Amino acid sequence: MRIRPADAVPAVRPDPGLVGRAPSEARAAFRASLSVGLGFVPLGLAFGALVVQSGLGWWWAGLSAVVAFGGSFEFLLIGLVVAVAPLASVAVAALMVNLRHVFYALSFPLHRVEGRLGKAYSTFALCDEAYALASTEQARSWPGPRVLWMQCYLHLYWAGSAVAGALLGSLIPEGVTGLDFALTALFTVLALDALRELRGDLPVPLLAALSALVARVLFPGEMLLVAFALFTSLLMARRLMTTGRPSRA
Repeated sequence: MRIRPADAVPAVRPDPGLVGRAPSEARAAFRASLSVGLGFVPLGLAFGALVVQSGLGWWWAGLSAVVAFGGSFEFLLIGLVVAVAPLASVAVAALMVNLRHVFYALSFPLHRVEGRLGKAYSTFALCDEAYALASTEQARSWPGPRVLWMQCYLHLYWAGSAVAGALLGSLIPEGVTGLDFALTALFTVLALDALRELRGDLPVPLLAALSALVARVLFPGEMLLVAFALFTSLLMARRLMTTGRPSRA
């Protein structure tokens, strides 16, 4: 039977919504990461300068930023490398400092990221700032590519500023102060943004403050680990109490 032109199967055309989606997601992720990424710059410059002033080659800053990408642990790592610390000590220090990332993974939107390679990189690049950005109210509708691009931009901010700080480290006077406060200031801003997103749900920051206070008083030597464990336990108990409460008619 001869097929008339009206009955012919139409040609498959690309979805106009898919055209240019990747570039648009990259641009949206860049705008979302810009404010936090700029906070990486002074901290990365300080880290790179510390690498050079510690007697290590400038390339150590880039290598550490790309391979480790641990922020606060990288500052500690420089001292361990200079002191020629045993590998076991380095491993234990990395575990203690970065153990908080295990708790981040409980609510980070890794399930939106597609592909094994994408999930592997997203897991590797899960830092405090990426978790804070992905936990906002606006980020709940972000698709996987935007989450992945956001993490990639933060990684590039840190690595680029660290290398720049190492190359320009000899030009930074030793008496310059305040760069070490960049990390504290950045976390303060992220905490304020998180408080605004809570919309009056005060028990969460109160539980965090209580966990830190108890850990500081009872376990000052392992404050970070105990505080995170206690805070996670309290959040789980609060969740069970909330979901188990019968709804009102």
